[in-house]
This record gives sequence, structure tokens and C-alpha cells, in this order.
Amino acid sequence: MANTLTGLTTTLYNALDVVSREMVGFIPAVTSDMTYERAAVGQTVSSPVAPAATATDITPAVTAPNDGDQTIGNVQMTITKARRVPIRWNGEEKRGLDNNGASYNVILRDQFAQGIRTLVNEIEADLGALHVNASRAVGTAGTAPFGTAGDLSDTAGALRILEDNGAQGLDFQMVLGSGAMQNLRGKQSVLFKVNEAGREDMLRNGITDRLQNFALRNSAGVKNFTKGTGASATTNTASYAIGATVITLASAGTGTILAGDVITFAGDTNQYVVASGDSDVSNAGTITLQAPGLRQAIPASATAITVVGSSARNMFFARSAIALATRAPALPAQGDMAADRIIITDPLSGLSFEVSLYEQYRQIQYEIAAAWGCAAIKKEHIGLLLG
Repeated sequence: MANTLTGLTTTLYNALDVVSREMVGFIPAVTSDMTYERAAVGQTVSSPVAPAATATDITPAVTAPNDGDQTIGNVQMTITKARRVPIRWNGEEKRGLDNNGASYNVILRDQFAQGIRTLVNEIEADLGALHVNASRAVGTAGTAPFGTAGDLSDTAGALRILEDNGAQGLDFQMVLGSGAMQNLRGKQSVLFKVNEAGREDMLRNGITDRLQNFALRNSAGVKNFTKGTGASATTNTASYAIGATVITLASAGTGTILAGDVITFAGDTNQYVVASGDSDVSNAGTITLQAPGLRQAIPASATAITVVGSSARNMFFARSAIALATRAPALPAQGDMAADRIIITDPLSGLSFEVSLYEQYRQIQYEIAAAWGCAAIKKEHIGLLLG
């Protein structure tokens, strides 16, 4: 059968430039594994992880030391979603448009744009939801970052977390919501004074570039997180060393501490992200902090725990810390009823989507589809900038 989608290629790519699109920041910021291979929901994709290196003393000898072997680990990521957006037309609908001067191709173009927009936004939202895997946080909950003119301590604090966690020399990314981005553009004059910034992109076009080693990005997928209800909780009377992640609570306080909550301990200014919480802080249960755990030891006495307020979850991370895998959805070995298929790439996000054509009884259906999964591979290299 002749390729019936080739004639629509121009319509498909024109569609990508017409309909309003939300800001996409997470997708271009993470490590992407995009191939044309097909994958099924539940299929596992492995990402290799090199272990820490071990140094040894140099000792002259006849032969070189017999060492250097390493066991390469991996982080597994699962294809969790296979999603589609259908577009269907019948002959009567198309003829009615043509007879009344409306353009079928214009409407179809916009339908394709909306379909791609829908899937891109879902993928962006899934990446934003990984905020619960961050190691620690900076900033003030309920207050958009960069609100003080000439003060870039928010990026400085974010950079400190990554460097303290051992992420030096990596490709750092910062994905901001609209509130933080507004403050950057409106209050941080150092970024749009050409004689200080060295370029006029921010002043003329509102374009952000790199700031204190972060590639700045704007995303509509930044999440707002509602904190747990925990109040007056304390640790038990055991001591906890630097690096500890599992903390036992005393039988005190009320409410919940949720996975994803940001908490502080009395006497420690670090803001820790909770990996697993406690549904009732009064039951002497445990909570687990994200790696690398405590930055300051907790003494052997009941220490007050404060649950930081609800906040916008702007994120900063090394690109390699978060991975996104996208595939074309799985097909039977024998194929299915589609008359034709084509892969198109969205220039805004860089994602590729499969477009299929199904010829039905006196009507046709187009389908835009993708399968994907995402994961936080290196949680120590992820942080939150609260807003």
C-alpha cells in the first residue's frame, strides 16, 4: 500500500508552531534515551552506574598491580506509560467543512498540535513529580525565589548542595516555575544590564542562559506540594551521626510526615527531604531521609522536628541525575490494522511521537502515541528550590 501519511507531513510539522504551548523545561534538562525501538508498559531499561573508585599506594615492582576490576551497577527504569491521542474524521464532516469554506487541513493541523501538546505536558508533569526524590532543599516555602533585588543567594545555596553532595563538574540544570522566573526577569538587574551580564538576551528577549553554573529553564510542570500535618514531633533520645538516613521518632506530636515533605531538626539549618514518612508521628515510628542523609549529627536527646510549609517545587540537579526513556508503543509481531505509520519529532521538546492512520468504515482515525518512563537515578544530585 502507498504511504498515505507522507502527504500530511507538512501539516504535521506546521501544527507544531501554531497552538499555544506550555513552557517545557524538564524534558530538555534531563538525560534522554529516545529511540525508535518499541517498548511495552512494564519493560525495564537499565542505566549503568560506575562505582566509587579506590586509590592505592604506589609500590615499585617488576609487574603492574593485578587490580582495577570493578563491578558496574545499574539503575533500572521502567516504561510506565503508553499513551495515545486519537483524532477521527468521517467523510460527511470533511465535506461539510469544504462546502462551507472552512479548511479541513487547518483544523486537522491544530488537532495534531493539541495532541502533541497533551502528551508533552504529561511527560513534563511526570518529570516534575520526581521532586520527591530530591536530597535537600533551599529557599523559603511560600515565597518565590529571587525576590530580593541583586541577591542571587538562591542559586548559590543550590550550587552548594550539589557540590557538598559530590556533584562537581557536572552539567547542572535549574528548572523554575513562573513565579521564580518572573523575579529573575523583573528584579535581578545584574542579568539584564548588558555591561554586567555581558549580553543583552535577558533585556531584549527575556531569554535566560547560564547563571552560577546552572542552565536556567522555565517549566509549567513545576509542582506545588501540600505538606503533611505533622506538628510537635521529635526524635527519640538516641544520637544520629552525619550520614544517617533512618530516624526513629518519639511518641510525641500529632499528624503525618509525608514522603516528599521537607523537614528541619532543631539546631540544624539544613532542610531535608523525606523519602518515607509516618502516617502518625505519635506512634514512635520511623522516617527515612533521602541520601546522603544528615549533614549535622543529632544529639542523644529528643530533638524537635519541623515540617516546612507547602511550597512550589522548583528543582535543580545534575543532568545525569534524572533519566527519561521514550519509545514507540509496542506492536504485535504481525502488526495491527494501521494503514500507515510515521515518526515525527517535536522541535520544542525534542520528543518523537508515532503517528498512525487507521482506515475505518467511511471514516479515518489518526493516532498520536508514545511510551515513556522516567526515574531519579542519582538522588544525591537533585535538590529543591522552594517557592
